[in-house]
Amino acid sequence: MNDDSTILVDCTGPIMTISIDRPEVLNALDPPSHRQLSEAFDRYAADDDLRVAIITGTGKKAFCVGSDLKVRAEMGGDDMPATGFAGLTERFDLLKPVIAAINGHAIGGGLEIVLACDIAIAVPQAKFGLPEVKVGLTASGGLHRLARQLPIKHVMEIALTGALFDANQAKEFGLINRIAEPENLRETVTSLAEEILEGAPISVRATKQIIADGLTEASLQAAFSADYSVYEKMLASDDAKEGSRAFLEKRKPKWKNR
Repeated sequence: MNDDSTILVDCTGPIMTISIDRPEVLNALDPPSHRQLSEAFDRYAADDDLRVAIITGTGKKAFCVGSDLKVRAEMGGDDMPATGFAGLTERFDLLKPVIAAINGHAIGGGLEIVLACDIAIAVPQAKFGLPEVKVGLTASGGLHRLARQLPIKHVMEIALTGALFDANQAKEFGLINRIAEPENLRETVTSLAEEILEGAPISVRATKQIIADGLTEASLQAAFSADYSVYEKMLASDDAKEGSRAFLEKRKPKWKNR
């Protein structure tokens, strides 16, 4: 990334950490930020050595509060990449895990980012919400994910009122997995990423694909049928054979990602 970057990318071994670095506007996203985020996720998707991504924000107040409305008003709309808000929300073919490390408020598009992640951990001070109706907008694609992740009555209240709710409520709703104090957030998220890394890369990708594909099938029977080809490919992999050998030999497996 160049000196004008508002997105910071750090790769430590197989973990990529992507940080939204616009704390002066509560990490609201402008067109360059969207583009840089999309490029970061492109890199993550393409690099076989990167196996877990973490997305977070800089500063203590906000993870992301959505679009930069000042820039949006000046431009007369958003300039969004084909991969959606933050280069993530319409990236439906990303089979590697993404963890949200929610360091502060996740509002509007910020909550849409959380909804697009596989796992989410938040600080207790974080507020969540989709307040778009209060500024003459709609949460658009975020509503589809919200309706797939929460009971419909919760969805309607959140979306129609635009009211904010806290981390405890988010955890009760199932929007986030855990709550971690700010000083423990990075350690908690990294520990979770390392747990994922213990699994075979091909198995992690297959697992995410089977879950995602199953959600789009009309019936449980159709979901079972749809996952056969994914499962068979995984069973034929070197890593599946290595996992069985390592279990029998009582040692840690050495994954080859193939």
